[in-house]
Amino acid sequence: MFPQKTQSKPTIGSETYPLVESSVLLDDSGAMALVALSHTPLEHRIYLTMLSDASVPAANGRTFQTRELMARANIRSSGTVRRGLEGLIAKHSIERLVGGGSRNGVAKHYSVHTPVEILARRRAVGIETYPREFGIRDGNRFFERAITRVAANTNLSRREAQVALCCVEGLTNAEIGTRLEVSEQTVKFHLRHIFIKFGVKRRAELISRLLM
Repeated sequence: MFPQKTQSKPTIGSETYPLVESSVLLDDSGAMALVALSHTPLEHRIYLTMLSDASVPAANGRTFQTRELMARANIRSSGTVRRGLEGLIAKHSIERLVGGGSRNGVAKHYSVHTPVEILARRRAVGIETYPREFGIRDGNRFFERAITRVAANTNLSRREAQVALCCVEGLTNAEIGTRLEVSEQTVKFHLRHIFIKFGVKRRAELISRLLM
């Protein structure tokens, strides 16, 4: 999945969270947290923009202009928007409807799903709910609270979110590195940034902030 880094300088990637199985029924906030973690920052920005437009039901979906998405999501490139849309389609967050296209991909017709719907659609095709990296799942309300709080911190990268949630499980830096297939030095690098972004100085404070 993620190759072990041997060089001394940590390298930071933009890995996508793989989702795994859980039968737990999540409320809207919990579902949104998991969906946010599964999206790249770009994808989630586009998704939230589309979801706000889709708040009023439309029987046949809605047409989204690429230029309008660029402006509202503060994205400069139409190609970047198209890549984000393809990512959302692949993750079952949105669906391109037949007959809803227009010339040169300027506008497309989409159905935008709510977070609860997204998780149900993923489970229906065998994509599970909780990130594979985490051993705590299946309705653990404290872990769900931590996921929600991590997802709410929009300054975190997805890798930082992974490391933070592994800390909640009680893993050491070496154990986190083994699970995420990165070096222990890279884990320490991420932890320094996580502490700053949560306004804490040590691991125990971070865990308390996420669970209490």
